[in-house]
Amino acid sequence: MLKASVEILVPFHDVDTMEIAWHGHYVKYFEIARCELLNKLGYNYKQMRDSGFAWPVIDLHIRYPGPATFDQIIVVTATLKEWENRLRIQYEIRDALTQKKLTKGETSQVAVNMETQQMCYESPKVLLDIMAKHEAAKQESA
Repeated sequence: MLKASVEILVPFHDVDTMEIAWHGHYVKYFEIARCELLNKLGYNYKQMRDSGFAWPVIDLHIRYPGPATFDQIIVVTATLKEWENRLRIQYEIRDALTQKKLTKGETSQVAVNMETQQMCYESPKVLLDIMAKHEAAKQESA
């Protein structure tokens, strides 16, 4: 599976008075890792738009086994789990030093034809072609 990780230093403006990251900021951390994953895939948000498709998030799930805290370095990993009918991406946030799992989650995104504003029930050919290239490259390196 295609994956990408980013390190983030939890900033002061993301925490509450107990120095724990507010729960809504984890979505932002997921987005940062998702952008890194899409760049690695070669189909980022600008490329999606240029291909005629928007990919809104239609579903989001988060679990918080432990808190991220002020000045903590976290590693956010995004893993592409499905692409044929939607983009299903799983996330994991770990402490960079201890590797303790802090948060896990998942998003689903669907393609929307920007011209017709219609949701696509399967991923457009542009994404399928990109994934076929990644699969071929993976087979060659194996």
